[in-house]
Amino acid sequence: MNRHDPDRWRERFPILESTNYLVNHSLGAMPRGVYAKLQGYADQWATRGVRAWAEGWWSAPIEVGNLLARIMNAPQGTVVMHQNVSVIESIIASALDFSGPRNKVVYTDQNFPSVMYVWEGMRAAGARIDCVASPDGIGVPTERLLEAIDEETLVVPISHVCFKSSYQQDAKAICARAREVGALVVLDTYQSLGTVPVDVQELGVDMVCGGSVKWLCGGPGAGYLYVDPELAPKLEPKITGWAAHAAPFAFEQGEQRYANGHERFLHGSPAVPALLAASAGYEVVLEVGVAAIRAHSVRLTEGLREDVLARGFTIPSPADPARRGGTLTVGLRDDENGPAFVAALSERGILVDHRPGAGLRVSPHFYTRESELVEFAAALSELRQTKAWERHLSSVGAY
Repeated sequence: MNRHDPDRWRERFPILESTNYLVNHSLGAMPRGVYAKLQGYADQWATRGVRAWAEGWWSAPIEVGNLLARIMNAPQGTVVMHQNVSVIESIIASALDFSGPRNKVVYTDQNFPSVMYVWEGMRAAGARIDCVASPDGIGVPTERLLEAIDEETLVVPISHVCFKSSYQQDAKAICARAREVGALVVLDTYQSLGTVPVDVQELGVDMVCGGSVKWLCGGPGAGYLYVDPELAPKLEPKITGWAAHAAPFAFEQGEQRYANGHERFLHGSPAVPALLAASAGYEVVLEVGVAAIRAHSVRLTEGLREDVLARGFTIPSPADPARRGGTLTVGLRDDENGPAFVAALSERGILVDHRPGAGLRVSPHFYTRESELVEFAAALSELRQTKAWERHLSSVGAY
């Protein structure tokens, strides 16, 4: 059977039996394998009790990280697991020194707001924020971003794929410019890993972070952090905990004595069930292969783009699929209410979402059939023509 045939994978995702699931940029469909992962966790807790800590629970942030490392071609032992990106970027920020002349933080206004909040909070420590504005609300020209990265830049925490428009940054050029001036890059691959190929060694990136909620089909509570092994020993996070200690079970008092390995980027006790559940998604993504996922995604989103443009809708996403992630954003008119469209589509068993200032975000994955995108486009046209979305206004309100 053809590796790119979505029907090969559909039975592994229960929601696909009843739903046209096009919201993978927000929450990937749950793999059926999660049931066994969580049952195994519960059985281990029930039968092994406290012994479970030494039988996989304590090492889960590294062991699960090793599985995810294969998706981004990272060396084993260089990826650790956390709850979410806000925690991860806070840990990274706490390891940096903003007291000198190299204290500039460069990113764009297309970053996810949660990430911005973390770095804005570092102003009190001396950080100077340079937020490069998008001229069109879709993306920031690479040359404009590269110009902002100079000898005073300490760190560039940048989205690989922007959440509103699906604009894909030129990560390789950004990493090259940062190396040239001695700055660090933190590449947020939340909106790309699992649908866009990411090779940390080929990029030469310092750090990569993200979560498993979306294209990795791993659910909430499983964020990841990769740190270049040459950089890792030089960083000592101030946001830390006993899991980052060189000898955590010695229960030493006083200042932190960091682990030699990437455990130094951990903090408190791990959220074991979330990490185990996420591994079910990683296993499927590895089995399908990101190259195959990307090829299927481009074919489907290109077909959808042509279809909705022909129906009179706009596309505030890059036209070039090489500059676009796995999501296609469909623009609405000023007099149309995005949340009401989402509600009307949901009533028809089609799940997408909406973001203010962008439009409807539509995301097929490796288990999506072409016919499901045709169904979505037809429903979209019908809703516009009949204005059937208006009856949902009372439940969603204005925006």
